[in-house]
Amino acid sequence: MNAPVVITPRFSHSDQVLRGIAQDMLGYAKQRGATAAAAEVTEGFGQSVTVRHGEVETIEYNRDKGLGITVYVGQQRGNASTSDFSPQAVRDTVEAALSIARYTAKDDCSGLPDADMLAHDCADLDLYHPWDLPVDDAIELALECEQSALDADKHISNSEGVTVSVHEAQFVHANSLGFIGGYPTSRHSVSCAVIAGQDDAMERDYWYSVARDASEIVEVRQIGRIAAERAVRRLNARQLDTMQVPVLFEAPVASGLLGHFVSAVSGGSLYRKSSFLLDQMDKPVFAPHISIDDVPDLRKGLASSPFDDEGVRVQRRTIVEDGVLRGYFLGSYSARKLGLRTTGNAGGNHNLILRSNELDFAGLLKTMSRGLLVTELLGQGVNHVTGDYSRGAAGFWVEHGEIQYPVQEITIAGNLKDMYRNIIAVGNDVLVQGSKQCGSILVDGMTVAGR
Repeated sequence: MNAPVVITPRFSHSDQVLRGIAQDMLGYAKQRGATAAAAEVTEGFGQSVTVRHGEVETIEYNRDKGLGITVYVGQQRGNASTSDFSPQAVRDTVEAALSIARYTAKDDCSGLPDADMLAHDCADLDLYHPWDLPVDDAIELALECEQSALDADKHISNSEGVTVSVHEAQFVHANSLGFIGGYPTSRHSVSCAVIAGQDDAMERDYWYSVARDASEIVEVRQIGRIAAERAVRRLNARQLDTMQVPVLFEAPVASGLLGHFVSAVSGGSLYRKSSFLLDQMDKPVFAPHISIDDVPDLRKGLASSPFDDEGVRVQRRTIVEDGVLRGYFLGSYSARKLGLRTTGNAGGNHNLILRSNELDFAGLLKTMSRGLLVTELLGQGVNHVTGDYSRGAAGFWVEHGEIQYPVQEITIAGNLKDMYRNIIAVGNDVLVQGSKQCGSILVDGMTVAGR
């Protein structure tokens, strides 16, 4: 099992203390009649500073902790949690979980992961980078970012604020099969939102940067400038007539298309038969030039982990190869429901990477020639059972490979099965702001509904 991690005094409890609590829970659960159990103990803290119009609007500081226990009495399952780390609270939480288990129905798919799937010799993925950021320094960064946005263009008429956030956490996961592991993590960010005005028209936009390591956050003045530029370029937007044209999803919204795919090939949707991609394994679901990888071991990755939420070892996998579906996202329970084995994805995908073409953003515009560039999506009009897709949108009209003018109050529609197969190209303008990484995506033949 991975060696204990030495944690700095930034946390209230040491890694050894968290491990001790987890093992105490497991021991007491076994003593009280559990046939199997899994425990998790977490601790974290965060600081968030927001400024608006050159003044401090909010300063927030939080420190949280919690523990949870899942017990099995045969094929019956119970779960309970608390934020109290005292010995009596630990025992009471275990008792509560056992009480729940005894009243639940038997489920032959419930239980811990198979022992041979558990992680050993876990690699250090460099996921913890403390940011010693005094509040005064956070305020200065936020003010600098906001001033950069206000100075970027005369049309920036208002600010919704700049937020600088620091977050650090640590956890330990253990189960009665002998697995115990955990590590500290960090996630820091800077975000800026501003409003551009001209005559009676007003448009809002924003930009942000997030990273495990604060030194890799985009320079704050640049974040402010980008937010301002994005707001200003939306002024004087028009509507469009209804038509069928190619649609280019800008990288920040393109990752949502990957999110719908992950949902469709995740265990819960598959065994409930609520997915538009049922029974598609080893069949083409994307255009033949599309490949997607699940990469859990990316150093400093926002969704990297040496094991999943059940302690199962993870590995790099190609989920889509040349358009063909090659893998699902399964935890132990959903895998058993499907008659399969876990893929190490309890908790979801890791760093999901859509391999890009050689085209940059300008190249994608030229490839599209005439169509719609989407920079914002509105509403939740996606049916994950049928794949029907209908979202409110805003963006820009493109002619001859050049942006002509902003558009708004439109709807784009299609079906995800067709959209995935009709992907013309994926840009190399990859944006890393979460677990799904991709460049802008050009999709052929979508319906744009306007006036």
